[in-house]
Amino acid sequence: MKPIAILGGTFDPVHLGHLRVAWEAAEALGAQVHLMPANMPPHRAAPVADARQRVRLLEAALVGQDRLVLDTRELRRDGPSYTVDTLRELRAETSVLQPLVLLLGTDAFAGLTTWHEWRMLFDLAHIMVLTRPGHVAALPRELAAEITPRRATAAQELRESAAGKVLDLPVTPLEISASSVRTLLANGREPRWLLPDALSAHAELLAPYRQRQP
Repeated sequence: MKPIAILGGTFDPVHLGHLRVAWEAAEALGAQVHLMPANMPPHRAAPVADARQRVRLLEAALVGQDRLVLDTRELRRDGPSYTVDTLRELRAETSVLQPLVLLLGTDAFAGLTTWHEWRMLFDLAHIMVLTRPGHVAALPRELAAEITPRRATAAQELRESAAGKVLDLPVTPLEISASSVRTLLANGREPRWLLPDALSAHAELLAPYRQRQP
């Protein structure tokens, strides 16, 4: 069965680093990737742009393809955007056999034990860790013990079951951060080659970041 993959984040703003890793995961899994902007991220400061503005940025960035899609369910929920709640909602909408794959960067994965109901994540979805060449994150002992029997060696294993496996996927290391993009914009500079062309063509979408932040 064709998997559904999920890449969450604030996307504040969405940049080519986000889109490239999502695209490579989609290719590896033969999956559609849902980009899910968070409403109230529990592990970081509130976004600079509001929900409506970030949705408009993502809509513009995703035009012209159908492999990456916008999913706004977390913006429609009140309170913190807990991933476990999102996966429960998705699981309720799909077959119990439907593979769900949560996409995480190496640093986010290393901090998984701080997440709300983190062990439940493995009951609801697979986890694909988007790794950079030469970068090895140290894992807490508790997490390492949890994932050792869950390790997969190929994407096909994730397509053959609904949840519970962990697979590393080496991705193209585009060292772009949303914070560096915001700094450039706040200083009146243009983040060319860091953002999708569609965002540069619609300068009004980037207005929230052109005002210097306190």
